[in-house]
Amino acid sequence: MSIVFRDLLKKVGSGNHTSESLTRGEAATATKMMLLGEATPAQIGAFLIAHRIKRPTGEELAGMLDAYEELGPKLQPINSTHPVIVLGQPYDGRTRTAPISPITSLILATAGQPVIMHGGDRLPTKYGLPLVDIWQGLGVDWTGLSLANTQAVLEKTGIGFVYTPRHFPLTKSLWEYREQLGKRPPFATMELIWCPYAGDVHIVTGFVHPPTEGMFQTALELRGVTKFTLVKGLEGSCDLPRDRTAIIALSQPPQAIERLLLSPHDYGFTTKNVPLNSTEELLAEMQGVLAGKPSELLQTALWNGGFYLWRSGICSDMQTGIATAQDLLTTGAVANKLQELIQAVDMGHLSIVNSQ
Repeated sequence: MSIVFRDLLKKVGSGNHTSESLTRGEAATATKMMLLGEATPAQIGAFLIAHRIKRPTGEELAGMLDAYEELGPKLQPINSTHPVIVLGQPYDGRTRTAPISPITSLILATAGQPVIMHGGDRLPTKYGLPLVDIWQGLGVDWTGLSLANTQAVLEKTGIGFVYTPRHFPLTKSLWEYREQLGKRPPFATMELIWCPYAGDVHIVTGFVHPPTEGMFQTALELRGVTKFTLVKGLEGSCDLPRDRTAIIALSQPPQAIERLLLSPHDYGFTTKNVPLNSTEELLAEMQGVLAGKPSELLQTALWNGGFYLWRSGICSDMQTGIATAQDLLTTGAVANKLQELIQAVDMGHLSIVNSQ
């Protein structure tokens, strides 16, 4: 048993009237002790459920991120005229609405905006469709690449994926606790704003509950992140909804936060989300989008692609962004980017085989 960890557990687990929030340093210490197995299983399980009940603070999230930065992987800076976008998506995937962020990433990379994603396989508590499965269905298998291989792919194509089971295996034990507890602990919130990149960065993340937005802002500001976009997106993702006005927070350095309300109706889109039926159906629809074929999913791709092209500074306004996204898709430029990515990832796999 760890006496140090027990004292941290006592702070967060003392009940509604006497529990206390951890300092940033204490949160970092607790996170490292859990990742490294220095706390006992009983202590870790108690901490995770107690911290969920208490709810995290922005300062605690900053401390957790400090620990992830110390122990986790980092892709190194690449040559880019734009800050690299890191898309933070829920690790436990999607179950109700069709994800579009792989297509969004391809659109951005085609236009010269690098993108990094991160995550793992089907995970508790939702066991939804994860991004890595979608990429595999499109012909891109990130799971076998080393971090060095992923770095090379990022430099060549402008797209990277940090696959946590391989690149950050210390997190595996925490997923086992999450499955046993049946609840998403605050680590699930922190993962959305984790940044596995060492260069100039633009953090983009989704959220569901309004208090989370405030926690994100505090944590990112404490960490010195000046460029971020927070989206009240589909199932907590970065994907803009079409069935309602999108609520978005935009950082405006040095201190201001701008509130943006985007109605899809104002830009000529129907107000309906595309449902997620089966993975096979989604992948077929995505191939149609890459071919520029009209569909509801194409409309979702244009809505998201247009926003992120504008937000990244590639395009001067939303309408231009939407038109640019449509042009990149209908001319086959995005499909060509996917083929470039497939070839780069396959070369990474080949280099691993040849080195063995």
